[in-house]
Amino acid sequence: MEAVGWASSVILLLTIIMQVKKQWQTGSNEGVSKWLFTGQLASSIGFTVYSVLTWNLVFIFTNSVLLLSNLAGVFIFLRNRRSEASEAVAGSV
Repeated sequence: MEAVGWASSVILLLTIIMQVKKQWQTGSNEGVSKWLFTGQLASSIGFTVYSVLTWNLVFIFTNSVLLLSNLAGVFIFLRNRRSEASEAVAGSV
């Protein structure tokens, strides 16, 4: 039963990590809603606290890594948005 939880954890983490990696490499937020990482960040904080309170190691690990991934996603989203705004200003001059 634990194997199902760990396998699901790996799939979920890879999904988020690949999105963050794509944004980092392309330097673009195209197709990514600002609410994706905002909502995931809020839910990851709540789920991490809940996981610690229930002491479920699969969820503690998964939600902690998701929280870190979401923080990275927010940072990259903001960095890309600043970069895109700078390019737009430079292009209009």
